Amino acid sequence: MTDPQPTTGHGDDDRPTAQPTLSSPIDRAFLTNDTRAGQLILVRHGQQVWPDPITSTNGEWVDPPLSDLGLRQATTVAEYLASEPITAVYSSNLRRAFVTGRAIADRHGLEVEVVEQLAEFHFYGLLPHDSRARDLLGEKIIDGARERFAQTRRWDSFPESESSADFRRRVGYAVEAAVTSHPSETIVIACHGGVINAYLAEVLGIHEDMFFRASHASVHRVRFNHGRRVLESVNEDAFLRQAGVLSR
Repeated sequence: MTDPQPTTGHGDDDRPTAQPTLSSPIDRAFLTNDTRAGQLILVRHGQQVWPDPITSTNGEWVDPPLSDLGLRQATTVAEYLASEPITAVYSSNLRRAFVTGRAIADRHGLEVEVVEQLAEFHFYGLLPHDSRARDLLGEKIIDGARERFAQTRRWDSFPESESSADFRRRVGYAVEAAVTSHPSETIVIACHGGVINAYLAEVLGIHEDMFFRASHASVHRVRFNHGRRVLESVNEDAFLRQAGVLSR
């Protein structure tokens, strides 16, 4: 079945007049050619400095800085997005996301708006920050949690942590607050792999909390309008490979 075609009629001057073409259901579903749709660009932060897996405390994993490679990645993604009509840049309160967002914002003469609720999922976040999870929970519990996560890709696999539902809820609120503040605009949120997965999983109706692995400084796009959220791209990272700075 084809969509209705434009029809012509004759006015008083006998010149044909075209009736507007009705958009099809699939056009409306995916915001095709919707000139009033905005674009959300989610950017994962550049690579961080990894804490020592043996000696580091729980809190040391929360907010490490960007590594030298991560700084180059932040510069590379900022250059990649330099020609986009970006009107606002948000980031989480963690350094690796903020520095990545600031590199992007600087190309557009913008300031970064920091939103704490965009922070990454914190493994064992309910334990004291100066403790080590293995010391408090034991080797078997930690190893079992890791295996469970590998099977389910759900944050609920980890004890003494924020629940999957709570994590997805706070991420959803934070992202939607930014989106609804900028109708018909292009905005950037510099954040984290878990945050990007959580939001896109909600958009796509996916049960897993982590259903793909985002590259450091990768780009992910969502169009929005009329209460709809339409996925446009996931894990754009060819520009990082071309620059020789791609990492997972």
